[in-house]
Amino acid sequence: MINGNKIIAVIPARGGSKGIKLKNLKKINGKSLVRITADFAHKCKFFDYLALSTDHNKISQEARKCKINIVKRPKKLSGDKISDTKVLLHAVEEIEKNQKLNFDIVVMLHPTSPLRKINDVRNCIKILIKKKYDSVWTISKTDPKFHPDKQLQLKRNKIKYYSKRGPKIFYRQQLGQVYYRNSNAYVVSKKFLKKKKTLFSKNTGSIVVKTKQISIDSLEDINFVKNILK
Repeated sequence: MINGNKIIAVIPARGGSKGIKLKNLKKINGKSLVRITADFAHKCKFFDYLALSTDHNKISQEARKCKINIVKRPKKLSGDKISDTKVLLHAVEEIEKNQKLNFDIVVMLHPTSPLRKINDVRNCIKILIKKKYDSVWTISKTDPKFHPDKQLQLKRNKIKYYSKRGPKIFYRQQLGQVYYRNSNAYVVSKKFLKKKKTLFSKNTGSIVVKTKQISIDSLEDINFVKNILK
């Protein structure tokens, strides 16, 4: 709880990852991504309830070992084209109905972002409350080399600029700073989530994370995290 607001943390962890089989159970320094995220959530003393949403028995077993409450995800929410918003809404509604609880703020913690910091998540919640945002995302600065105005598309073996400004970019100083979502935390007002069924609005704030971050999609990403944690 922060400033009288009851907070639920939800860990979405489906079993059907196509890039890495059972990616959420892959281990880094002896701990699965689910356990790393569960341990992190337990250390955040401001969460009033911790839950993991999954469609896979092995992930459920791992969550039980980590003393995390489990929300069984129905088949219709198990595909790789299902939005996080639907998963989050289902988990919160199931818990509030079955446990007779009521929350003010929902925090989503992806297991694939294991480098998150407690202060960043706490600050997201505090700024949501203070500024009365609908939601707050953690973001990181994008390296200028990967700026959208410098990107290309390939069609029929021919390249074209991704953006209309692309042909006019000649030096780095022309590029404004852009950011990417690092998936450390998505913090959202439960009232807004249930009403609008989205995590984003014109009233979405942010916390810029300054430490190295990654959202794991490949075995190379896992090795990157191992080296960082060493």
